[in-house]
Amino acid sequence: MNPQILTVSAAALVDHDGRILVQKRPEGRSMAGLWEFPGGKCEPGETPESALIRELQEELGIETHESCLAPACFASEALGDKHLLLLLYVCRKWGGIARPLEAPEIKWVFPREMFSLDMPPADRPLIGLLDSLI
Repeated sequence: MNPQILTVSAAALVDHDGRILVQKRPEGRSMAGLWEFPGGKCEPGETPESALIRELQEELGIETHESCLAPACFASEALGDKHLLLLLYVCRKWGGIARPLEAPEIKWVFPREMFSLDMPPADRPLIGLLDSLI
């Protein structure tokens, strides 16, 4: 039996200093307390880019456009009876000031600092690529 594919879009928001925003997963959710890239599940009928734009508004209160999202890399990870396909975009331009609307905490870190953060298994392989891209 083939697992259900769970498509998730996430953003590496990069500030002027080359730091990336990460957020802490809230209590009561799977992998609570781990640091992750902001984003979320693609709903039926949504493109990965429109899902990410929606999620950034809901999670951080920021606005961006599809033209500001550069596809960077992806990760693939088994999650029990589902399979995660994580699509990571780099975003350097958005409107508003990012603030934690759903996560208990956010912080800006340099890519090399992410190696020491507790992050979900699917996010970890993306750090080295971001470190070389940013």
